[in-house]
Parts: sequence; structure tokens; C-alpha cells
Amino acid sequence: MNRRGAVCALLAAIAAGGATTGPAQAAPTDATPSPPTRSVLRVATFPDLDRAAIAAAPRWRALHPEVELKILSMQYADHHLSMTTALATGSGLPDVMAIDLRYIGKFAGSGGFVDLNPPPYRAAAHADDYVRFALAQGAGPNGTQVAIPADIGPGTLIYRKDLLDKAGVSEAEITRDWDAYLAAGQRIRKATGAYLMADAADLRDIALRQGLRDGEGLYFDAEGRVLVDSERFRRAFELGRAARRAGLDARAIAWTNDWAAGFKQGRIATQMMGAWLVGQLRNWVAPETAGLWRSAPLPGGVQAAFGGSFYAIPKKAANKTAAWDFIRLMSADAQVQLQSLKVLDSFPAMRATFDDAVMDEPIAFLGGQRARRLWRDTARRIPAIPVNRFDAIATQIIRDEFERVIARGKDIAAALQDARALIERRARRR
Repeated sequence: MNRRGAVCALLAAIAAGGATTGPAQAAPTDATPSPPTRSVLRVATFPDLDRAAIAAAPRWRALHPEVELKILSMQYADHHLSMTTALATGSGLPDVMAIDLRYIGKFAGSGGFVDLNPPPYRAAAHADDYVRFALAQGAGPNGTQVAIPADIGPGTLIYRKDLLDKAGVSEAEITRDWDAYLAAGQRIRKATGAYLMADAADLRDIALRQGLRDGEGLYFDAEGRVLVDSERFRRAFELGRAARRAGLDARAIAWTNDWAAGFKQGRIATQMMGAWLVGQLRNWVAPETAGLWRSAPLPGGVQAAFGGSFYAIPKKAANKTAAWDFIRLMSADAQVQLQSLKVLDSFPAMRATFDDAVMDEPIAFLGGQRARRLWRDTARRIPAIPVNRFDAIATQIIRDEFERVIARGKDIAAALQDARALIERRARRR
């Protein structure tokens, strides 16, 4: 998903003599060259994550004056498409590749990245540096560790306190369980005219994560068996359908103009997403609503992560030693991690930052709420759910089948059976 505001920071950094940006360039094909006196480290990334690298560039220069940091930034979709092509062809690969959570399963299973567990990297020895669930997301097949988390997205329920107050609804009512959440939504709709949520699919996505435990995949089990034809998915589909039938969602798909307008105009009372959404609302989606929002736990005690960024080293990277140093700087340096929190509202993946005083600071956009405490505690409890290389395929198929249920009246059991068959068929083909 695209984040705004990167351009100004990018130009300012360039003008100040910081890291450079430009289109991705082909890296040397020799995987283990002897580093020259003045080598170059190429980092391929995307907005707004590029701002974190730019902000850390002065620290990199101080630590590694012999290595020029060259940041190659492309728009979110273009970056991941370009990196997919580079991995397939083996050319144009950077030394460090940034990967969004949405793509991590596909990329981790590609076989194109260095396993960071063996020497000289020894990622396993640094496992305690990171929250467990994020490190698990960067794991590859057969016990490999192919990506290291840079930031995370603890799941939260953001709500408009003024709308809830007008409807006489408390935070406890919208977080107790799903039935209470939907019942509160009906009262909010009647009293204020606002919708409970932007899209019924948001409710489905959260409910799909209900009850997951360490080691359990969202769509696939440890042996690769498809899990979508299950009670967990049936219940999630039922809840989403109930929200649509009750007229509680604005039918606004995330990151569309209609979605943003719903927040600006006070037509959406709650949104379930990663904690980073607060920064998006404050900076460009609905800055005029400052002070009206609050953050709460997800309904029904769901502990889930939404979004997050990772760094990986392609096997054909030309400067692997410097690449690992850069990844450690961005992911395991408390100063850099906290700087990213302040610059990007990116919640740190590094556990040592959780006791910093910044976690206790009030957030003006949330009416002075000290919400980072909540997000920190959520991050500590999120189960370590592994990713699968076919997660993206399964996600799209489930979305399509859910749309057939709520828009065309398709039977839920039939939809899930069809989803399972299609996921299995497409996975076999690949």
C-alpha cells in the first residue's frame, strides 16, 4: 500500500548529500568479490520505507565511510514487480532487497535469497532481538531465515470517540466480542448515520485470525495442506456477511478515494488495521480529524499483525558483508528503530525498544492517548504464524469467493469448497 510524503523527505536528503536514489541497476554477477577500497551498497526499497533508510544514511556513513550507500527507490507495486523479475532472471539484483509483508511468503519461498542462519550472519543467534511473530514471517523453507523484520504492524481497532459518545456506545462494547461489535454498530448507524466499518471484508480478514496459535498458518498447515474449508473460515465469512446484510459497512475498499473520504467526512466509525494507520490518518488521509480518534484492542481478543517490512540479501548480491551490516543497522540498532518510529510511525520490530520512554508518550492525534503501550503489548502476544509461498494466491481466491457470498448470495460452504479446490489446483501448477 502506498504511503504519502516520501518525496519531500527524499529530495531533502539528496540535497543534503545523503543517500542517492534512482532506477534499479544491475549488480555484478560475482557473488563473493573482494571489496574494493570504495565499494557500493545497493538497497532496493519503496516509499515510505525508503525514508527510514535515508534517515539512517548519516549513521551508515559514520560506521562505514568506505561503503557508499545507494538507495534505489521505486513505487510500492513497481518495486515488488521489478524484484520479482530480477529474481526470475538473476539480473538487476540489489545487495539488499526490501520486502513488504504482503510479498514475503512468495519471495521467501523463491529460493533466491541467502539463508541468514549460518555464518557469517548467524541470524538465529540474534533471534531474541526481534518479536517472535515477525521473525517467523521472515523464515523460509527447511528452517532457513531469509528475511529480517524492520518494522511491524500490531493490529488495533481505531475508532471515532465522538461518534461512539453520540451513540452511547463504550469501547468495551466494540471490543468484547463480534456479536457485541455488530450490535454496537447498529446503534452507531442509527444515532449518527455513520457506518461501523469501511468494508465487510475487513471484518472477515480479522476474524480469519481468531484463535491461531504458534506454528499455525493462516491458509496452510505445516505440511502445506489447505485450511480454508474449516470452521474458522466459515465463521469469518458469516460475520462479514452479517455486517453487509445489516448495512454496517460503507462498501469502501481500503486505500481508495471513497475510503479516504469516509474518514474525512466522519462516515466511518471504526477501522481494524495495523497501528501504523494512525500515522496515515494524521499525515494525509484525515488530518483534520485530529483528537477524535482512539485506539483499542481488536474485538474478541484477536491478536494479529497487519503489515510490516523486511530486508533480505539476494544470493547474487555483490556485497553481502555490507548488506548484512546494513540489515543489522536498520533492524537491530535501537537508535535507528526509534528514529523510524518517529519519522514514519513504523512500529519497531526490535524488542529492546519496547522499554524506551517513547512508548509512554501521548499521541495528540489520539486525543493524548498513550496508545503505543497497547501496541507494544499486542506485539508481544501475537502468535508466530509462518508464511507460505502461496499465501498471496490464497488471499486473492478467498477475497473473490467472499465477494460472491456477499454480493451474489453464494452459499458459504460451497464458496469455501470452491476456494480450497482452486487454491490446491493453482499451487500444484506452480
